[in-house]
Amino acid sequence: MSASLSEEQQLESLKSFTKKYGSAMISGILIALIAFFGWEYWQKKNLAESQMQTAKVQQLMDDARNVQGNPNAMTELTEAADKIVKDAPDSAQAIQTQFVMAKLAYDKGDYAGAEKALKKVENSKVKDEGLTQIVKLRLAYAQLAQNKYDDALKSLALVTNPAFKATADEARGDVYVAKNDVENAKKAYQSAWDALIERKQERQILQIKLESVGVLVDDPEIERPILETHVDES
Repeated sequence: MSASLSEEQQLESLKSFTKKYGSAMISGILIALIAFFGWEYWQKKNLAESQMQTAKVQQLMDDARNVQGNPNAMTELTEAADKIVKDAPDSAQAIQTQFVMAKLAYDKGDYAGAEKALKKVENSKVKDEGLTQIVKLRLAYAQLAQNKYDDALKSLALVTNPAFKATADEARGDVYVAKNDVENAKKAYQSAWDALIERKQERQILQIKLESVGVLVDDPEIERPILETHVDES
C-alpha cells in the first residue's frame, strides 16, 4: 500500500481490511491474550496463594470443558465462579475464575457476558499488577466487540504498566480502526511497533495492520535482498 494514498483511499482500504479481517482479528487477539496471559501466567504467580481456592479454580476449569450444550451446567458453573469471587474478591483465583467465564461467553459470541464477567474483578486489589492489567486488556476487547469504542478506550487508558504498553497501543489502534479513525490508528499502531522493535517481539500481524492504514514500516530483523548490478564490459 502506498504511503501517499489520500485520506479517502486509506479509509476505504481500512474499511475493506476491517470487513475482511475485523472479527477474526479481535477473536484472535483475545484468544492470544487468554493463552499468553492466562492460566500459565497465573500458575507461576499463585504459589503463595490458598491451595484450597486454587483447587476450586482448577475444578471450575475442568467443569468448563464439559459445559457446552448444557444450560444447567452453565448455571452451576456461574454460581461456583461467583462464590469464589465472593469468598476472595482480591485474589488471583477470583480473577482467573472470571477469565474462564469470560472466555466461555466469548466463545458463544456473548460479548456482553464476557464484559460482565470481567467487570466482576475489574477493581480487584490483588497484589499482582500484571493480572489487573490483563483484566483491563480483555475488558477492552470485549467492549470493542460490542462497538463500545469509548468504553474500550477508557479501559485501555488504565493499562499503564510499561510491560503491557505495546499490547495496549495495538488494542487502541484496533479500536480506532473500528471507528474509522485513520490518523489515531496510525499513531497507536506506530507506538506499538516501536515498542515491539525495541523488545524484539513478534510483530508480523501488527505490520499488516500498519500497512492497512497506509504506513509502511521496515523490520530491522528481516534481511532485504541485495540487488546486484551487472555491468556489460564487452
